[in-house]
Amino acid sequence: MKTLNKRSLFGSLVLAAVLGLSACAGPQVADYAAEKPVLDLRQYFNGTIDAYGLFTDRSGRVVKRFTVVMTCSWQGPPGQEVGVLDEEFSYSDGSRQRRIWTLTRQPDGRYSGTAADVVGQATGEEKGNAFRWGYTLQLPVDGRVFEVQFDDWMYLMNDKVMINKAVMSKFGFQLGEVTLSFVKR
Repeated sequence: MKTLNKRSLFGSLVLAAVLGLSACAGPQVADYAAEKPVLDLRQYFNGTIDAYGLFTDRSGRVVKRFTVVMTCSWQGPPGQEVGVLDEEFSYSDGSRQRRIWTLTRQPDGRYSGTAADVVGQATGEEKGNAFRWGYTLQLPVDGRVFEVQFDDWMYLMNDKVMINKAVMSKFGFQLGEVTLSFVKR
């Protein structure tokens, strides 16, 4: 019996180590540092941008489609710019939503951001053609509000198009994904 318990414990430790290592093995924004074209968030999110997206549940079923019109601007001295991204969402079910982001470029080149329905601060980093943006969003569902985590990855395709893929999760469990294409006017 003691041998069986030791094997179970050893097996559990090995499984935990493998799962822990696989969680660390995901992509990092630095992996894209050499990719072109180089993304400058302040340059891309400046002016008017149209976006087209969909939300899929964890089985891959499309739950909701949406469009967004973003009006974006930046103010402040170089290296200390503050951006306002005003997003107007129109959903396939006829509902509408507005989110206004305030983004601040940090001295180290990273970004922080706030919005009325974001808990605390969002944080992000750009390298090469990629931008990774993480935050907790207050998501209304059927009269209740849930706090869910977003892991957003944006990839600049050319000076007009950027693709965004975001994983939405709660308590570490994936709830679904948002796929979005931005088109700069």
